[in-house]
Amino acid sequence: MEALKAINLGVRFLLEIMVLIILAYWGFHVIQSFVIKTVLGIGTPLLVAIIWGMFGAPKAPYSLTGFPFLLLEIVIFGLPIVVLIFLEKQTMACLYGGITIINLILMKVWNQ
Repeated sequence: MEALKAINLGVRFLLEIMVLIILAYWGFHVIQSFVIKTVLGIGTPLLVAIIWGMFGAPKAPYSLTGFPFLLLEIVIFGLPIVVLIFLEKQTMACLYGGITIINLILMKVWNQ
C-alpha cells in the first residue's frame, strides 16, 4: 500500500508540472502577436506556480486547508482541462482530466 501512495505522490508531482506545461503551450498558441504570446506563455505558468507555491504546496508559507484548499486544487488542476478544450485537444483534456480526478480522490482518501 505504501508503494501505491508513493506512486500517487509522484503522479501528483507530474500533474503539477503538466499544469505549467499546458498553460505555457496555451500562452504561446492563443494569439498571433509575438509580445502577447511571450507574456502569456511565460507569465501564466509563472503566476500559477507562484499562487500554488504560496498557498497549495506542501511547504507553502500560507498553507490553505479544508474547503479553500480543495477549491484551489480544483481551479489549478482544472484550468488545464479548460485550456485543452479551448485548444481543441479534447482527447488530451479527457486523459489529463481523468488522471487528475483519480489522483485527487486518492489524495483525499489516503490523506496525502
